This record gives sequence, C-alpha cells and structure tokens, in this order.
Amino acid sequence: MNPSENRGYLTTEQSNPRSADLDVLSTVDLVKLFIDEDRKPQLAVEGASEALSAAVDAVAVRLSQGGRLFYIGAGTSGRLGVLDAAECPPTFCSPPELVQGVLAGGAPALLRSSEGLEDLETAGVDDLKEHQFGAKDCLVGIAAGGTTPYVRGALQYAVDLQALAIAMACVPAEQAPMPCHLDIRLITGPELLTGSTRLKAGTATKMALNILSTGVMVKLGKVYGNRMVDVAASNSKLVDRSLRILTDLVGLSREQGLPLLNEAKGSVKRALVMAAGSMDLPEAQTLLSNHNGNLRLALGSIGITLNATPH
Repeated sequence: MNPSENRGYLTTEQSNPRSADLDVLSTVDLVKLFIDEDRKPQLAVEGASEALSAAVDAVAVRLSQGGRLFYIGAGTSGRLGVLDAAECPPTFCSPPELVQGVLAGGAPALLRSSEGLEDLETAGVDDLKEHQFGAKDCLVGIAAGGTTPYVRGALQYAVDLQALAIAMACVPAEQAPMPCHLDIRLITGPELLTGSTRLKAGTATKMALNILSTGVMVKLGKVYGNRMVDVAASNSKLVDRSLRILTDLVGLSREQGLPLLNEAKGSVKRALVMAAGSMDLPEAQTLLSNHNGNLRLALGSIGITLNATPH
C-alpha cells in the first residue's frame, strides 16, 4: 500500500461513535464503556469459528508430517504471534522450532516500536528465508487492518512455495484481500481509541491464536482429556501440576508420584505410562515412540484408558 493512500475505509481505522466523548468521560463511565465494548472480540472469534476449525486441522496435518508453524506480523500483531509461539514449549513440551514467531524488526521490536519496517514487503520474505521456511511449513500472517506489506509479502511467498498460508485480520476480506489458502477474519469494528488495534483487534487476535495453537497441540496428542500431559516438570509450579495430574489420572499420592516423576526425568507422559502400564522407563519410552508420543493411543494399544474426569 502506498503510504499516502487513505486507509480510512478500513473498519479498524474508523471512529467509534460510542467513544466520541472519551476524553471527557468520568473514569467510571470510561471503564464501563471499555468493558462493554470488549465483549465484541469474543463475538468476532465466534464468527470465525469455521475458518479457525479448518486452520487447526490443516496445521495439525502439516506438523504431523514434519512441518513447522510460523506466525509473522509487525507491531502488536507480530508481538502476539511471538507470545503465542513462546508459550508452546513450556505448555506442550514442544521443541522451540516447531512453533515460531517472526516479528518485523526482530527481538528489539518486542520492547521498542519499529513499525516503519512493516512497509517493506520484501522484509517479510527475507525473514522467512532466514528461518529456512519451506513448502512443508505453515504461515499465519497477522495484520489487524490486512494491508501490512511485510505480512502480505510473506503470505504471497508462502503461497508461491505451496506452503500453507493462513491470513488473520480484523477487517472484512473485501476491504483488504490477502494472499492465502485460509482466511480468518475477526470483525471487531472500530476501536474506542481510533485506530488503536492493540485493543479489541488485539484481544480477538490473542483469543484466536490461543485456539489455533492449543487445538493443534490437542490434535497432535499432547493433551489427555484436558490435562497438559506433555508438560515437563522444570520448576516448582510445574512439579506441583505434574503431581496433581499423576494423582488424578493414575491415583498416585504425591509421595508416590515425586520419585516416579524423577525416574521419568520430569516427563509426566512417561510417568503416566510407567504407572498405568507397570513399565520401566525404557519400556514406556518405546511404547510412546511407537505411537508418535500420543498417550491415549499408546495406552489404548495395551488396553488401558485413564479416567480424565475431574475429581
């Protein structure tokens, strides 16, 4: 997009009549207005449920075949992608390279704005090349207004490579078409602070990314019931959570669970197989490996189903 082009037609850039007097509202009325308006992101995500479902399934297939998931964006959109990617390894024990966030300006842009870089269409392509992005991979291009050249260039590159290209924006497709295979539109409307898409648009984007990454990890077998059984007990909080999972799923006391967890080298999944299947660590590792790390399939192969119903 030409920098001099008027972007006022985008819903994310339009003025919200509900906040025309924002600067003279009482604090109580200002907070109430934000609370009321912040119901809209959830409705926006609900409206994109079909596209989100398709994205979860498509990404899960690619990742199960050795692909990776990349988020790319500038400013708030890029930072949200980096945040979601960074949370996958501690939550799902996934390798850091499996889900990656690419931000215009790189790591320094996490703390200091570098939005000028978003105008460079080739910069997104260069950043993907630096990460050796390939045809097996998936790209989610995040741009609230749908016009960011950095993101659009990256999406077109993914399409040309026949990688999976997913667009995520907060304006209707007819306002800002984006090159992609799957198009996720989170229609949040004008912001209370005109053009500040870190507000409703950012909230809806964070919700959609939560659903996408969590849904993909569920499909990859990193969850049993609603427990994050692929968590690694690497600090006191996660040790506590791991012990509670062992208690809930296989009935071990905390006193029994801790030495088993240590024997399993901090892996809840391996500890669960060891306890449920009366196995040692090498046997548990082999069983899981034979079923691509999927706990339900591994235990099912020896006739065991755990009760994942909350107590």
